[in-house]
Amino acid sequence: MVSHAHLAMVLFFLTTTTLTLVLSTLLLHFMWPAKRKWDPRGQHCYVTGGSSGLGLAVAIALTRRGAHVSIIARNEERLMNALGEMEKVRTNANQKLQTFSFSLTNAESSSMALEAASQAHDGVPPHAVFLCAGASTPGFFVEEDAKSLQRGMENTYWVQAYSALAYTKQIVHRKTPGKLIFVSSLLGYMSIIGYSSYAPGKHALRGLAETLRSELLLYDCSVHIMFPGNINSPGLIEENRFKPKITLELESTSKPESPQVLAESLINGVQRGEFHITADILGDIFRSSTIGATPHNNVILDGVYATIGWIGLPLWRRDVDSTVLKHRSEHSDYLAARGFYSSSSL
Repeated sequence: MVSHAHLAMVLFFLTTTTLTLVLSTLLLHFMWPAKRKWDPRGQHCYVTGGSSGLGLAVAIALTRRGAHVSIIARNEERLMNALGEMEKVRTNANQKLQTFSFSLTNAESSSMALEAASQAHDGVPPHAVFLCAGASTPGFFVEEDAKSLQRGMENTYWVQAYSALAYTKQIVHRKTPGKLIFVSSLLGYMSIIGYSSYAPGKHALRGLAETLRSELLLYDCSVHIMFPGNINSPGLIEENRFKPKITLELESTSKPESPQVLAESLINGVQRGEFHITADILGDIFRSSTIGATPHNNVILDGVYATIGWIGLPLWRRDVDSTVLKHRSEHSDYLAARGFYSSSSL
């Protein structure tokens, strides 16, 4: 999703700080004993977007760890295929593996999906909710309309916010603890050309997670949010069909990560109690450079990442802007060919 070209020139700082990182990690280890890790074994985990991509990988990883897993998506055929993959890795015959076909872009359906998944568990809400559902349809802002912008928010923000609201109401009503895990994007830390209907929702998810991390302390519910880059999934293939040429060029040096690797990073981050979860050094650099009042994962390491970002990110941004400007003439021709300038209604 982001070019590594200019960030690479500052990564040599890692070599000179290796000793510092090792010593600081050891120091933190002795100063603050490790917390007991969350164990999903025997717990009911609810995964939206669980029929493909990251959601399916998370569902399989949780099944392999002995959890009871409910997956929610719209396409029933894909849900059945996903269930077959989960069955292959179940660890015991008592695991409850369920699928539910619901649309999650409206509040009523999202609440119904959660209630349906809870039925097999005596009506008790899930121990953990992984909100992996979402979709992207890239394009130029000037070609968007009110409906496409609204659809973008539905597919990025509301598709997770409605489920989060339903879950919060359930656990507070029953006075049970919980875990709420959002999936944003690296584009929730910044953005580039082509993502005007996608990045705003991902930024909004961060705002919601920041609020709920504070508010849900009242109810013993931990909140986590992941910021992955491009994911090698059916969703990316579909997304690239609409992606502007300039956006594809900017992302050309960024290799998509496998859903399986990201699923492990997500679950491991939740087990470590991390609020913001990233899967690689690029994510750590953006996380630490935009951290604000967000809790650190490791105060010393985050300081190193922030220093790298302070030097490298302005260089990266300058390169991105330069690349965009080179496409100005080509973009004007593109709009002319699509009749944008001659249209009587905008």
